[in-house]
Amino acid sequence: MSWSGLFKFVTGFLLAIALLAGAGAVGVRYLITRLSAPPPRPIFANDKPNSGRAIAQAPPASASPQASPSPAPEPSPAASPSPKPDEPGAYQARVSIPIGLVLRQGPSRESTRLGGLEYNDEVTVLETKGDWMRVRLPNSDIEGWVKSGNTERLN
Repeated sequence: MSWSGLFKFVTGFLLAIALLAGAGAVGVRYLITRLSAPPPRPIFANDKPNSGRAIAQAPPASASPQASPSPAPEPSPAASPSPKPDEPGAYQARVSIPIGLVLRQGPSRESTRLGGLEYNDEVTVLETKGDWMRVRLPNSDIEGWVKSGNTERLN
């Protein structure tokens, strides 16, 4: 074997290693970038654009795709405040987590999602069961469960 043949072999080997390392680095960087980006916020059919106090509710599973429920009317700013809790031990609270809360049918993550509550929305806390709280939305009969620790009690 001559020196030129050995030089060609070593050069080819080093070039192959460099190409594999570069492709691996690009692939890892691409995957890290894709996995670290948060998913887009879901938009529901009855969401109001630029409304800081809207309640996002998913339509019932049995509803047809063309039929969308009409959103609940929002109280005017001049309207009287929410009625006082009518159940013993109930109190008024406000959502304190900036990303909002998921309103569920039962006290577990596997329960059906009823909708959502946004930051600073007021609710009536009816009971606490473990890590979950049963709440009622103001001016409606909608009740559901949210994860506890994400609201602050109002006086």
